[in-house]
Amino acid sequence: MDIDYEKLIHLQELDKEIISTSLFLDNVPIQIEKINKKKEECSQILTLAKEKITHNQKKRRDLEAEVKDTKEKASKYNRQLNEVKTNIEYKSLLKEIEETQQKIDRLEEEIISEMLFADEIEEEIKAATQKQSEEGMRFSEEKKSLEHEKEELESKRKELEQEKKQILPQIPPDQRNIYLNIFKKNNSIALSPVKGEFCSMCHVRVRPQMLNEIKGEEKIILCENCGRILYWPKKSEKAE
Repeated sequence: MDIDYEKLIHLQELDKEIISTSLFLDNVPIQIEKINKKKEECSQILTLAKEKITHNQKKRRDLEAEVKDTKEKASKYNRQLNEVKTNIEYKSLLKEIEETQQKIDRLEEEIISEMLFADEIEEEIKAATQKQSEEGMRFSEEKKSLEHEKEELESKRKELEQEKKQILPQIPPDQRNIYLNIFKKNNSIALSPVKGEFCSMCHVRVRPQMLNEIKGEEKIILCENCGRILYWPKKSEKAE
């Protein structure tokens, strides 16, 4: 019985497209997760910047409160100067007042430093907000494009699987079963064209007797090395 290589080759092409399409579709959730992760990273940068400004504002309030308390203490010491009765007490109060004023100066310098730092954080927030907006739009477009491509490929896979269902009954059962068994084993290529007396898949030389049998197309010949169905390519295939 002649071997219907034309349908077997067509079946293989369908299977290759189905596998390729399925691989892409299986990878879509991973790609979407990557997009979501990048989007979350942008949001996290902005969140951290906002947390920094909140911390900065709290620190400034604490410093300002400490300055207020220290100034009240300095005022108290100044009032006490008029009440002291000994020179020792007077000198001690002067020292306290000096140390208190030094502390006030240091705290006020810290406040100025925190105010300058706040300006830097505000610029950081502005840049992060702009980046989040721009990147958010880009990520949304990427995700939308990916989901659109997914829908198209899901539709294409259904068409390919339907075409495969239609062609399978047209192939003689024994030939179909051999093909399906090899395809299942390799999970891909079941047929291999002979090119230059070699199996094009594993590159092992085909014996002359087998070559004649392959060209005769009267029975299925399997590669002695990789076990795939060998066939003699048509002129168009050879040219390609």
